[in-house]
Amino acid sequence: MDYRKIGRDQVATSLFGMGCMRLPLEVQPDGSKQYGKIDEDEAIRMIRYAIDHGVTYLDTAYPYHQGNSERVVGKALTGGYRDKVLLATKMPVWQVKKAADFERLLNEQLEKLQTTWIDFYLLHALNEDSWKKVKQLGVLDFLEKARQAGKIRHIAFSFHDQLPVFKEIIDSFAWDMCQIQLNLLDEHYQAGLEGMHYAADRGISIVVMEPLRGGALAQKVPQDIKAVWEQAPVKRSPAEWAFRYLTDYPQVSVILSGVTTMEQLVDNIRSFADAKPDSLTEQEKDLIGQVQTLYRDKIKVGCTGCNYCMPCPSGVSIPDVFRIYNQAFLYEDLEASRKQYQSLISKQHDASQCVSCGQCEPQCPQNIPIIAKLAEAHAFLSRT
Repeated sequence: MDYRKIGRDQVATSLFGMGCMRLPLEVQPDGSKQYGKIDEDEAIRMIRYAIDHGVTYLDTAYPYHQGNSERVVGKALTGGYRDKVLLATKMPVWQVKKAADFERLLNEQLEKLQTTWIDFYLLHALNEDSWKKVKQLGVLDFLEKARQAGKIRHIAFSFHDQLPVFKEIIDSFAWDMCQIQLNLLDEHYQAGLEGMHYAADRGISIVVMEPLRGGALAQKVPQDIKAVWEQAPVKRSPAEWAFRYLTDYPQVSVILSGVTTMEQLVDNIRSFADAKPDSLTEQEKDLIGQVQTLYRDKIKVGCTGCNYCMPCPSGVSIPDVFRIYNQAFLYEDLEASRKQYQSLISKQHDASQCVSCGQCEPQCPQNIPIIAKLAEAHAFLSRT
């Protein structure tokens, strides 16, 4: 396992961080699986296996598995395992209505995790609105007091908004760490590479989420992209290449990967065994560049999901329409995309609701001809 430093006190951490939002699920009597019903015995076995094999960073959050992830992680860390890991969890900022909620939520999380301290406590999924709300309610003072009381050790946040908002948050406080979405396809999405460098230059550690884009970069790989990976002298799976792209950045302290099976966990541990920064050869970087170009050429609409076009007065979920449309080509999975689009149709959030009012187009930073592209996406995704 490769180890790096994290936090302003530069504590050692495994580069691979085990994400606990996709733990194994129980099979119900009817054969189905429910997200909130964790197979506790298997999840605990996997978490302890990870720790026994060098993983020292565990990531969970209040809403994962409908509130059960923290509870199962807490059980897994009994019997001496708690002292072997850096434990990260997140405050559900959307549940905060008043300042007293900060302490209530933290105490609830400490109880579920069966611990007296949390190593990295993150404000979860900050965007412009949620950041403004919790900041006005005094969250930074609360976090400092919680740290002084020994309930948390490092103050951090995870992020889902645009780069200017990210920079504003970074400049507002002496954070220990920030968690951002980054992968070989999303270099300029949300915080992106520019945000990574911006934070690192200010002494703030980087934890990366969605390194495989929800598994799509590993499981839904088009043939032309597989053909590029196969040209490499060192043979690696698409998942390993996606990880290697990130491990090459010395600014990255932890890469989170959510695992559902023991097989996935063992493979991840193997992938991170010798993942040193600045180790990719020029030939390997060129292959990654070829893959990025192929992926980008498949994108039909250059939507970044910034939501500036929203809300639509007619109820069209514009970013979701474009996301589904792009995925059909990115991963060559038309059936899955059309199924997702049917869900939008059933909720009357699909592109057929567009009345061409034009309110959205002046708001788009990418200057997308939204009305025309919505019609194009609908014609393709609704075709049987």
